[in-house]
Order: sequence, then C-alpha cells, then structure tokens
Amino acid sequence: MSGIINLLPDALANQIAAGEVIQRPASVVKEMLENALDAKSTQIKLIIKDSGKTLIQVVDNGIGMTETDARLCFERHATSKIQSSDDLFQIRSFGFRGEAMASIAAIAHVELKTKRAEDELGTYVSIEGSKVKKQEPQQLPNGSSITVRNLFYNVPARRKFLKSDPVELKHILEEFTRIALPNPDIFFSVYHNDNELYHFTSSNLRQRIASYFGKNANENIVPVQEETDFISISGFIGKPELIKKTRGDQYLFVNKRFIKSNYLNHAIKIAYESLIPKDHFPFYVLLLDIDPAMIDVNIHPTKQEVKFENERLIYNYVKVAVKHALGKYSITPSLDFDVENNQPFTTPTTLRQESFSPERVGTMTSTSQRVKSPGKQEKEKWLEFYENMANQAPQEQSGAITLSSNWTEDEEDATDSQKCFQVHDSYIISPIKSGWMVIDQSAAHERILYERHLKALGKRQSLSQTSLFPETIQVSAANAQILESLLSQLKYVGFQIEKFGQNTFVVNALPVDGLDIPSDKFINNFITSYIANQELELKLDENIARSMAGQMKIAKGKSLTDIEMQELIDQLFACEMPYVSPSGKKCIITFGLDEVEQRFRN
Repeated sequence: MSGIINLLPDALANQIAAGEVIQRPASVVKEMLENALDAKSTQIKLIIKDSGKTLIQVVDNGIGMTETDARLCFERHATSKIQSSDDLFQIRSFGFRGEAMASIAAIAHVELKTKRAEDELGTYVSIEGSKVKKQEPQQLPNGSSITVRNLFYNVPARRKFLKSDPVELKHILEEFTRIALPNPDIFFSVYHNDNELYHFTSSNLRQRIASYFGKNANENIVPVQEETDFISISGFIGKPELIKKTRGDQYLFVNKRFIKSNYLNHAIKIAYESLIPKDHFPFYVLLLDIDPAMIDVNIHPTKQEVKFENERLIYNYVKVAVKHALGKYSITPSLDFDVENNQPFTTPTTLRQESFSPERVGTMTSTSQRVKSPGKQEKEKWLEFYENMANQAPQEQSGAITLSSNWTEDEEDATDSQKCFQVHDSYIISPIKSGWMVIDQSAAHERILYERHLKALGKRQSLSQTSLFPETIQVSAANAQILESLLSQLKYVGFQIEKFGQNTFVVNALPVDGLDIPSDKFINNFITSYIANQELELKLDENIARSMAGQMKIAKGKSLTDIEMQELIDQLFACEMPYVSPSGKKCIITFGLDEVEQRFRN
C-alpha cells in the first residue's frame, strides 16, 4: 500500500525555500550585496529597473569564483561559511555565494559572470527556474556580476502581491542603506532606471552618514566609543535636533549585520530620557562588535533578529555608552522642544494667519473668556455629533451619552455658558448636556488639517506666503526623486518649490499657516511620512494631505489659550469625520453623568 508522503521535486522545493527567503526584490538585493561583501570587494555597484521587478544587477570587483564554484553556488544547501555544526555559532561573514542563490535561481532568470585575478578566463552561467541553460568560459573582468531578471516570473501569485514601484524601491534602498552604512570603506553606487541615486566614495563612518543623511545630520551627531573585554560599541548618535515622530533613522548593527531589537532600542531610548519627548525617537547609527559565540544569528531566515547570551549585560553596556556620549558632549535638555519641533495650532486663514506662542499656566487652564455663540451651521454639526455619538461610541466607552434631537434656546444658552479645560497640555475637556467629552488636541488638529489640505488639493487652489529670502534645502537622492514628482501637487498646500540641482531645491513660498520648524526639516519629515503612507496604497491627494497634517499638527504638551481651545472644537465639528484622525486615532471620548454616579455609589 502506497503512502501519502512524497519527496518534492527539486524545482518545487527551491520555490518553497525561495518563499521563505525571497519575499520581494529587496530580499534579492540584500542577499546579492552581502555576497559581494564576502567576496572582499572594495567597489560594489547596484543597478535596478522598475524597482527590481524587471532587473536587479550587482557588479563587484571581489575575488571571483572558480568554474566549479560558479556552478555549485546555485545548488541547494551550498555555502562557503559552514563546514560543521560548530560553525553555526562562529559566523562573522554573510555567506560567500551559495545559500540564497538557489532560491533566487528558482524564481527568476539569472546570469552569473565571474573571474578570479589568477585565472585567464572567467565563467558565464545562465539559469532559468533552477535549470542551467548555458555554462561556458568567457573573457571577463576580475570580480563578479550577477544579473536577476523577471523576478517571480514562474510564481504569478507572489508577483501579484508585490507593491507599487515606489514602495518596492523604498524597501530596496532600506536594504542598501543597511549594507552601505556599516561599510564606509567600500565604494557603493546605486542606479535606478539609469539614474544614479547614490554615489558613496570610500570614507569613514561620519562621512558616510553625512553623504546619506545630509549636512544637517553631520552637524548634529556626536560619536560613541566604548571598549570592554566583552563588547566594542562605536558609531554616532543624534542630538535632540534630529529627533522624529516616527521610527526610521535608527540603525543598530552587530558585527556589521543590521539587526532589529526592541530590547536594545529601549536601552537607547532610556539613555535619552528627559532629553526628548516620549513619543519621539532619536537618531543613531551604532555598531556593536562581539564574539560570535555569544550570539545566535540563525533564529530568523533573514538574520535580522539575534539572540544574545547575556541580554541584560548588553542592554546596560549600550545604555551607558549612549549616556556617556551625551554627557561628554554636554547635550542638555531642550527648554521647549515642543515649540522647536512641532507646528503650533493656528486658526483658519479667514480668521487669523499668525501662529500663537502661549504661555504655560499649569496643567489645567479654565475658560475666562467666551467667544461668540455658535452659528446655525455649527449647531447643526454639534447636534449631528450628539446624535451619532449615541450610536457610534466605541464599545469601551461605557459612559456614552444620548441627547435630545431638539435644540432649544435653553440648550443654546447652556452651551454658551460651558467652560472647557486643558489637562496636562494635551487634552481638552468640554462639558455637554449629559456629561462631558475629552478631546485629544493632537488627533483633533490632525483631522482638521487633513480635511483642509484635502479640500485645497481637490479645488486646486492654495494660499501661500512668499518668503522674503528663498531657502535652499538638500535632500537625499531617493527623496529628491519623490519630492520632484510631488512639486506640482505641493503648490496646492502652500509650497512653492523649484529644483535647483541634483538633490537641491529652492523653497520660494510656504503655507500661510506657517511652519514652526525649518523648512528643510519639515520637507524631509514630510517625505518620510509620504513614503511610509505608500504602504497603505492611498490616493495621491490623500497621502499628501495625511503627510502634511501629520507634520503640522500640534503636539501633546502644547498649552492652548481659551479661545484656541474653543476654535479647535468648532473646527473639529465642522469636519466631515470628527471622530477619528487620519492615522486612526480617536479624537473624542465621551462620558456620561450616570457613569460618575455609579462610581460614587460603589
């Protein structure tokens, strides 16, 4: 009687293995660049077309391969770094050829050209779907060139789920950055659709960081250098001027391999305690060098997660090293970096165009000034909100209220006499008929700005204020391509920007609401948000509006005057969707008096 278990054909086994290692074009780029490093290359060129879907090519000047190795590297379980089980715990290289090459060859058209310096002729190998189509000697330059075309051509289901070109390009450049940063002594260049995005000459780490992140980063980083018998920690950390609201410019390497570690990220964040807001993230590029026997890099197929033999010891070393660097270079807390790094709340341009600079008066501010009674349209918005909240209040809000559908003169007077308060400079509490509501000022302002920018983009009309002195800004090569593609749309949200050089732009006008941070920092942060939002596959206008709102919203910790609180509330309820911010955060939570009474009874 025959069984139901069968051995898989090699071609199918390779495709399954490819699914574990090769998830998108960026996975191919990572494997090929690591192979080039292990070939002892000093010059590496990455060439891609259509974000890697059509072509990925890596050319290096490394040691090359023999004719036998050139063919063997495409076989399953082929590697140059493991000869015994003990080698699994002594890995310092990335794996010269082999391993992933079989997986790549199973799902693409691959060509390999390679030659050693001591050989007269090199070797050419052509493979399609794990089948060798051609192998012959050729006259070739020293080093290797690996070309991957038509990725996932024979796995249509996987190709179907690839993201848009900008998203796939973003992932490719992330992998490139993770290779180029810890290897500043190696020359790197990147070409996409025949345009050179990066040209990194051989240098030191600080110069590599400056080349990638720009002049502002170079001026606001300090070195970290700690040596012990157990671990060596080196690299650079950013001053508070480089903080961001989102994760991104945070690079941690162990033995030059990029890793993800929430545990060590927390150690670095703790070192910055009292220097930056809790909801912001510092800049750092840190390299940890440790005995490979003390770590396990094989707990994840991509090797981006590692396990340390003594995690608590590593945690403390990293925290102390960062704190030492901050103290050594006398980096002290900013007196008011909410004002420095965030856009203050401003009213619509029809009411007021200047931004405010409120004085802090404690953690709770009561209303002593009243604004005019709400107009008919505003009353309708409020009434609609009250009616909807009874039906749409989230499950966890046990004190949701229900109000009468009739707006009376008595209720109008009661509204006028209500007082709102700001708690911890973050939340606005406003009484309503049967209880009160709590408004997250940051989420609410994000919703207001989002709808305002989306409306401006839809009407193709904008208001901007011309700068007295146009400002020149510089962005990375990848960001320059994105910014250039958005110039025609950005004018509708108030920016007038012109390209001035390869990665340089001139800002001639700003939004009338103004920017409370330097325009170069705002533009770079905006592009970061725009790229992140591409994962959500939003429409162009929605992405721009969301990215603008995310950067310009007021932050928690910003003190508001009584009039500003009331204006924010009025503008929120003039929105089409006042209940939730574009990023999905609740703007409003309501509580009823019955909940308070119940609590006191208990």
